Amino acid sequence: MPFSLHLEDWRGWLANEGMLTCDPRYRISSPPGNALPAMLRRRLDDTGRATCEILSALDPEADLPLVHASRHGDTTHTLGMLEALEGGEPISPTRFSMSVHNAVLGVHSIACTQRRPMQALGACGDEFDAILHEAQGYLMEGHRAVVAIFSEGPLPSAYHGHTEHPGTACAVGMRLTLDPGRRLKASGPVRSGHPSPLEVMGWLSGDTPFLAGRHRWQLGAE
Repeated sequence: MPFSLHLEDWRGWLANEGMLTCDPRYRISSPPGNALPAMLRRRLDDTGRATCEILSALDPEADLPLVHASRHGDTTHTLGMLEALEGGEPISPTRFSMSVHNAVLGVHSIACTQRRPMQALGACGDEFDAILHEAQGYLMEGHRAVVAIFSEGPLPSAYHGHTEHPGTACAVGMRLTLDPGRRLKASGPVRSGHPSPLEVMGWLSGDTPFLAGRHRWQLGAE
């Protein structure tokens, strides 16, 4: 199926804001979390809070399908539980429930009473292409728009040198449609890279002319 996607709006967030200068109209400031009630906000780290804030900004009426991808998920929680198991300690059910890939969407749905389709993905480095494929599927089913978000949390030192990571916690979200907005053009497949949220933000800001994942992605003029 050929791609027919348009970018209507987007938002980005960086824990280390000095790593990228992007258009301030599209930036979620640090520290994030204003979109969540305090009792829910405390369950998430800054990446999860920023993800919820981006979702609220791009879907203020909470009536669009949501697709969220993260290559590593919350590795801090996961590693902590593995270390607890190694030490013979019990695993906290709450900590486990917040470590799974759909935890952030779950918190967001509670906060916003979101009842539309929601999907959480991990794709071994192909997360950006995966969320666009999933978004197009929802749009072809008749939804007027889809919010697709891609995030990476902080990477514990134990993982350094063993996996790809952008070097900072970051998140980027896009509101996608079949017609209004800037057209996303796909050529390939090329399978030449594993773009991170940081690279996606640079591409959306116009710092790079194309983004190489499983496809070579270009963005039409405004």
